[in-house]
Amino acid sequence: MGIKRKTLELYLNNLLEAASFQDAAPNGLQVQGRESIQKVATGVSASLDFLQQAIAWGAEALIVHHGYFWKNESLSITKLKYQRLRTLLINDVNLFAYHLPLDAHPELGNNAQLGRQLAFCTQNLPVAHFGHSQLGWLTTLSEPITLGVLAARIEQVFARKPLAIGEPGMCLQRVAWCTGAAQNLFMDAICAGADVYISGEISEPVTHLARESDTAYLAAGHHATERYGVQALGTHLAAHFGIEHRFIDIDNPV
Repeated sequence: MGIKRKTLELYLNNLLEAASFQDAAPNGLQVQGRESIQKVATGVSASLDFLQQAIAWGAEALIVHHGYFWKNESLSITKLKYQRLRTLLINDVNLFAYHLPLDAHPELGNNAQLGRQLAFCTQNLPVAHFGHSQLGWLTTLSEPITLGVLAARIEQVFARKPLAIGEPGMCLQRVAWCTGAAQNLFMDAICAGADVYISGEISEPVTHLARESDTAYLAAGHHATERYGVQALGTHLAAHFGIEHRFIDIDNPV
């Protein structure tokens, strides 16, 4: 079967409400390729390795969370940027990228999917939102959990040990989270009454804030926490349009 590029573009922009966000990079179709699409590959970032593996599989369209043309980056198409864009153009492959829209989607987004992976959104628990563009999520667990147990759950799910700030025996019930490089929302999580905040990264000054506060911090990895939204989106597109989807995970220790 397959679908037209414009059909996919309009559907994605509408589904993710791309026009509603002021972002650091353009959301939507970033590089135009062939018109007919049967295979869609998804990934966290549009690295050269991801492009090459997706093209080898036969994808006509790629959808990523981290695309190109970020604010303040050089406009010159040289060196590594040239290699990436040349790979897309000579193979006539479409690149779609959705940053904040993919973080925020209430069902397919990175934060929604992290909540499901860690069983925060599968217990009929009410969720509140906080911080920039209301990207942060907060819920109250039905039963308290210790920081050590939560850290072990994260390690099992994400296959990597999180960096934990706080005593392992700390009793936690109000859990806040925001995927990726969202350490700047830590104070918002504290003000929202969180006992623990989970994000992808942590910075040097935020480490001190965590040590000085009563709120624990778990840095579970930028890449690791943002693998699930784009996968859910690809699975949704495959079911909706009857196309093929493959998630390609390029290992990243950050």
